[in-house]
Amino acid sequence: MTTAQNAALSESRFANDRLRPVRIWLYGMAAFVLLMVIVGGITRLTESGLSITSWKPISGTLPPLNAAQWQAEFDAYKQIPQYQVNNSWMSLDDFKYIFFWEYLHRLLGRVLGVLFAIPFVVFLIQKRFTPQLALPLFALFILGGFQGLLGWWMVSSGLTELTSVSQYRLAAHLTAASLLFIALIYVPRSLEPGRVTGLVTGQNLTSAMILLVLIIMQIGAGAFVAGLDAGMGYNTWPLMDGALVPDGLGVMQPLWRNLFENNLTVQFIHRTIAYLITAYVAVLLWQQHATGGFKGVHGWLPRLAILVLLQVVLGIMTLLHSVPISLAVGHQALAFMLAGVTIAYIADMHRARRLR
Repeated sequence: MTTAQNAALSESRFANDRLRPVRIWLYGMAAFVLLMVIVGGITRLTESGLSITSWKPISGTLPPLNAAQWQAEFDAYKQIPQYQVNNSWMSLDDFKYIFFWEYLHRLLGRVLGVLFAIPFVVFLIQKRFTPQLALPLFALFILGGFQGLLGWWMVSSGLTELTSVSQYRLAAHLTAASLLFIALIYVPRSLEPGRVTGLVTGQNLTSAMILLVLIIMQIGAGAFVAGLDAGMGYNTWPLMDGALVPDGLGVMQPLWRNLFENNLTVQFIHRTIAYLITAYVAVLLWQQHATGGFKGVHGWLPRLAILVLLQVVLGIMTLLHSVPISLAVGHQALAFMLAGVTIAYIADMHRARRLR
């Protein structure tokens, strides 16, 4: 086949690829979720998440537009424990700063819903996807809406007794966001046209799935660290409180509370999972190098290893510098990117086995 014929064939396949706009849309939605995670991280680190004390899905789209509305929002904030215990020094201008981040985070959530719903309907009318694909896509929309409900459930935990949101609800909110992000990567990646090369075994798939589970667990563990401000203490590495395994990991009773409420234990768990992921990826690299190399689909593995090393370095720097916003938000965003690369690897392995 001549070069011209090859080009014509590629152009024909490109023109007949009716799912290409759908894939671009879903990748765009994944990027938007990542943006929301970044803004959510800033919202948490600036302690802005409780600045809006009510949930108004429609009317809340507009921010306060005059002095009276701003004062009403500020007065509502003054009724919650966070203001009374921690922020009674705040002026209205100080309040406007934390209000901005929470408002932006909620606004992005509303925009995400619109950016999902309208193209979904358009693509459905255009018959760009089958009813079999429409159902999981609609499920993604429901998962996004559920994420909004989880967000309000999280905020409501800090309006009556706590001075911040519950770390349990924060972990649920962030973990659900990671699952939505993963799904928004997996679906379009699994719809990519063309052949995927490389020998894929059941062990390859199982190993990658275990890695993905570990990453999701680490994201949840990181949420507990953030929810307890556990990263603000024990800012040394590799020793923690002067030891590799510090004393005091089980001081709370019953014992299980230490896993979620003891700052020392929560940070130790987060560190330990990071070591486990690093060692596990190193083993995967060694096994793949010994058995088949990194051609084709397994080219994802070296990229995963690089991201893991970057994440470890960023995590250590975040800890040593007592959690500055820039490093902490980058650390959280990179965790999601690592999960995204892992699910792309899994999707490509599924495609390789399906097309074999």
